[in-house]
Amino acid sequence: MSKIKTSVIGASGYGGAEAVRLLTSHPHVDIVHITAESQQGRVMSSLYPNLRHFVDQEMVAVDAERIGRDSDVAFVSLPSGKAMHLVPALLEQGCKVIDIAADFRLRDASLYPVWYKFEHEAPSFLAEAVYGLPELHHDLIAETRLLANPGCYPAASLLALAPLVRAGVIRPAGIVIDAKTGISGAGRGGGGGFAYSEVNENVRAYGVAGHNHTAEIEQELSGLAGEAIQVVFTPHLIPMTRGILATAYATLAGDLSQEEALSLYDESYGTAPFMRVLHDALPETKATLGSNYCDVTVRIDTRTRTAIAIAAIDNLGRGAAGQAVQNMNLMCGLPETSGLLFPALYP
Repeated sequence: MSKIKTSVIGASGYGGAEAVRLLTSHPHVDIVHITAESQQGRVMSSLYPNLRHFVDQEMVAVDAERIGRDSDVAFVSLPSGKAMHLVPALLEQGCKVIDIAADFRLRDASLYPVWYKFEHEAPSFLAEAVYGLPELHHDLIAETRLLANPGCYPAASLLALAPLVRAGVIRPAGIVIDAKTGISGAGRGGGGGFAYSEVNENVRAYGVAGHNHTAEIEQELSGLAGEAIQVVFTPHLIPMTRGILATAYATLAGDLSQEEALSLYDESYGTAPFMRVLHDALPETKATLGSNYCDVTVRIDTRTRTAIAIAAIDNLGRGAAGQAVQNMNLMCGLPETSGLLFPALYP
């Protein structure tokens, strides 16, 4: 079969660079364009030395029409609020689009000013965009031309909670999600407070009672439950480079044993190639580092009638670029695992 022609828009950031890294060794892919407005004219491997002799292409400016004509699939990895200006032109040229940022994750355009502080300028595309979590929307992903890649925190949180919510064994009110991430989640630009001297030997919460990923989590959980769900979501920054550990707490709706709870996860994820349900261990970020795997489990606290669901992912892998490549595989009729079947890095 002929190879899929792909382009990565925004390749200088961590998410875009990770997509390039995965695509360059994908057996069914050719990379035709790599863009980076801030680094145009520079060779990709000079910015990311791990790509020497793998990706020595020059990064160019964005030309949506040209990229759309030349590509079967375009990955857009830009700050939220940027992709919506490019996606219509890409789609018009017959190119499939995977947005790694947030521009098409929320179905309700009125939520963007609330959670992202901008008006959506391509709202007509929100209805057709498919939320790219295969464990929730596998068949729709295979049919779409516009894919909204999940956020890193929502990917971990939703995979932790989905079996419980889908089965109706927890109460929809009072769900609390406590999540931790490494500093690469802030992107290559980082920003204030991400210097080594400030992050090392330090843990801090941020986005308390207002993190924009909350809307995404609530949208997908509400769809699973068939009723409105609101969650308390608090992220924390910890001194490591990559990884997310999400711990969710939910009140049981009735009696549920530990064995019954784990059976729900086995049933939900039994055929999902990148889900590993742990029975006798707890998820840890190191076990998923650099991979597309999600380790997940649940524990039942019978004393307080609480389900404690835990998931670990790599924020740049399953939380961004790895998930995007998995979605590309589905969209293009490839085996879901193509280019992604490798273990995590350890230690």
